[in-house]
Amino acid sequence: VGIYNFKNINRPVEVFALNHEGLLVPAANTLKGKTKEEKVQKGHPLKKTVLSKVSSKSIAVLPFVNMSNDPEQEYFSDGMAEEIINSLSQIKDLKVAGRTSTFRFKGKNIDLRTLGDQLGVSTVLEGSVRRQGNKLRVTAQLVKVEDGFHLWSEKFDRDMGDIFAIQDEISLAITKKLKISLLADDRNKIKKTYTQNTEAYELYLKGRFYINRRGPSILAGMQHLLEAIEIDPDFALAYAGYADALSLSASWGLVHPISVMKKVKEFAEKAIELAPTLSEPYCSLAFYYTFFERNWPEAKKNFLQSIELNPKYAQAHYWFGWDYLSWVEGDFELAEKHGRIAIHLEPLSSICYATTSLILHAAGKYKEALEICKAGIELDANSFLNYLSEGLSYFSLHQYEKAISSYENALKVSNNHHFASTLIIWAYVQKGDMEKAKTLFEELLQRSKKEYVTNTLIGLTYAYLDNLDEAFKYLQKGYDDPEPLLLSLKYESWVPAQLKSDPRYGFLIKKINFPEKAEKEVNEKYRGEKI
Repeated sequence: VGIYNFKNINRPVEVFALNHEGLLVPAANTLKGKTKEEKVQKGHPLKKTVLSKVSSKSIAVLPFVNMSNDPEQEYFSDGMAEEIINSLSQIKDLKVAGRTSTFRFKGKNIDLRTLGDQLGVSTVLEGSVRRQGNKLRVTAQLVKVEDGFHLWSEKFDRDMGDIFAIQDEISLAITKKLKISLLADDRNKIKKTYTQNTEAYELYLKGRFYINRRGPSILAGMQHLLEAIEIDPDFALAYAGYADALSLSASWGLVHPISVMKKVKEFAEKAIELAPTLSEPYCSLAFYYTFFERNWPEAKKNFLQSIELNPKYAQAHYWFGWDYLSWVEGDFELAEKHGRIAIHLEPLSSICYATTSLILHAAGKYKEALEICKAGIELDANSFLNYLSEGLSYFSLHQYEKAISSYENALKVSNNHHFASTLIIWAYVQKGDMEKAKTLFEELLQRSKKEYVTNTLIGLTYAYLDNLDEAFKYLQKGYDDPEPLLLSLKYESWVPAQLKSDPRYGFLIKKINFPEKAEKEVNEKYRGEKI
């Protein structure tokens, strides 16, 4: 059936196939049907990586298994893996799968080849942690994805005080086995420790553990991070983590934005003061300048600084793409590029798909947005933000029944979050069921008397119901608060036409003082860069 080059055979080999009933005979010079084919997930925006094209200098660090008797120690084993990921990510020549993607495999017995294919890596680090009192036993093994061969393994029996040294040893052993040449600066970055206080470090790990759960768990994580800072006032990562938690609590409508905005800036700037080369606090500071101070030059400068310090930090890319480029500058081409970079960095992170989908929605690419968020839902059936984006895409495509179904799913997974409660009202208005819309809106107004409900959403809902006086009263509250969602008013298609046609809309947009044109002279390299 043809002549082929096979692995480990220097000369071409001619292949024959017997022809009898039931045997698939391939066409000449093709083995189609006789070999395992890579299948691309339907609706998936990025093709799966073919192993033969994966760099040998690439790795996924899986969550370490908690071997302790106490299940509450899980934060510690997760934290070990996360810190190793952070250290390895500092190495320019090493591709490191992101934390969100690798942690999707937690507790799952999955074939390494499948894992490597999905994450686009050639090696995997596995490990376990057993902790009893002050004693630690950490095991780690570096495995080749292609054949399961163990490149390196080690067991560490140490005291808790040696935790940082263990992490450094594992990271340096990986670079050695993958034959990565380290400059002095690279070695210093790997061995960089932001605290020597193990109690503060544990609290930090707990804080990040709860923040990564999102939703109300963010508030629990904030408390642990504050305790870490109280124990070690020089712990830069804890300050950065706390600034992130404050930003997320405002984004998720858990707290009144005005109650946290000053603290976001204070803690992000403190982290930068303590560790000027740390990427995360610049991203948090950029969030502050975008949504709270509406200082566009500072916002953009800090986003770009965060990305420059760590181009592998996915959150900086999708926050910059969605929150700033889409809503502030309306530079949808560059916003989409950063969204897709985030997906490339974290191919199994549903939040990256959700934000990229929302970027596409803002650009008016509703069908593409729908495709992306559906891929995100396949990754995480409890993804609140992807269900919202799915609903918004259907809404903009005038498929209101499907939009309502998506919002109902968002309500279920979020314990009746008011974002979904509001959007479902808009769908009923557009569907023509005004009685249902008004009933639900009255329930939302009653709810707003007991808990924080975003004023911008209430204002937009009044606009849908043609009460523009009340609409602008609440939008002014959103402006004063200041609410992040207010910045969606200029470019998002969900803003009703009757609101935009009112002269007060133009005055509000002018007061927000959006930049006239995108400053395209900076960050141009991402505009034309292929992913």
